[in-house]
Amino acid sequence: MSRSPAPVVLRTGSAADLDAVAGVMGEAFESRFGEAWTPAQCLGMLSLPGVCLTLAEQDGRLAAFALSRAVADEGELLLIATRPAARSRGIGGMLLRSVVEDARRRGLARLHLEVRQGNPAVHLYTREGFAKVGERPLYYRGRSGEAFDAHSYSLDIL
Repeated sequence: MSRSPAPVVLRTGSAADLDAVAGVMGEAFESRFGEAWTPAQCLGMLSLPGVCLTLAEQDGRLAAFALSRAVADEGELLLIATRPAARSRGIGGMLLRSVVEDARRRGLARLHLEVRQGNPAVHLYTREGFAKVGERPLYYRGRSGEAFDAHSYSLDIL
């Protein structure tokens, strides 16, 4: 008989969680794209008003996280990542829906995000209702200097 997976617990994170967040980024983001932030970058962002770190824990371990911010009546999903071993279990979708619900509670009209062209997370974003609204050609630079387009997505909340 197989054991069902432990429930996923969402909670608000803090600076004390940034080592675990860095661990998830190290596993989740391919190093060739240079997308992972440093703990110092995350800490700097967390110190700003309107920034929220949401953690998804399973079996007492961080499985995924999202970093978002609110400015005026709009929000931005800055980072979202799921450990490869925790993917395809609905955790990313649960986390993204939590960020959207938090934006709704804050009274935000719209939530934005930007993603590198070819990032497989686009399927999650579009499934959750985000629509592509723009592109920035050759915006991202990978570790080898290779350039990638940035695609902007938006979700109307109110």
